[in-house]
Amino acid sequence: QVQLVESGGGLVQAGGSLRLSCTASGAILSIGNMDWYRQAPGKQRELVAEMTSGGTPNYADSVKGRFTISRDNAKNAVHLQMNSLTPEDTAVYYCNAHFARWGSRWGQGTQVTVSS
Repeated sequence: QVQLVESGGGLVQAGGSLRLSCTASGAILSIGNMDWYRQAPGKQRELVAEMTSGGTPNYADSVKGRFTISRDNAKNAVHLQMNSLTPEDTAVYYCNAHFARWGSRWGQGTQVTVSS
């Protein structure tokens, strides 16, 4: 089996920054896309940023220019640097990765709260 563990969430004031990290472990053969999603209260889970195995990033329009996704293939990790945070960014952030053999897996989620 494989698992994803996220870290780095917390409470921050508007305009502040946070860095989320997600590390995969277990019987890893290879990993395709590694992505970050978020889910705010009463809303559907949405894709925030994705990173292909080749290193191509894509972002939701709402976070372009503020968030940066990065990936460390040697450590099976993906990070999300979040700058200029607004209260609208408040959500539970989830890591998702596509594993050879195991398919798509989710992390447990990490809470990000931005106060105004």
